[in-house]
Amino acid sequence: MHEGDTITIDAPSLSRNLHVGNEELAKRRAAWTPPAKRYTRGVLAKFGALVGSSHWGAVLDADLA
Repeated sequence: MHEGDTITIDAPSLSRNLHVGNEELAKRRAAWTPPAKRYTRGVLAKFGALVGSSHWGAVLDADLA
């Protein structure tokens, strides 16, 4: 989302809608670059490199997931 984008949130149906055209979304995707890593060394850098998906509990040991 960008500043000024309009969204609709429908709580009863658990839905949300971003009112931006497909062309604009395609331009945004093409221009997007991943942010730089915050930590490049130390414990937090190691954690960031080794941690699994939050979907699986963000564990470091794949056997635990």
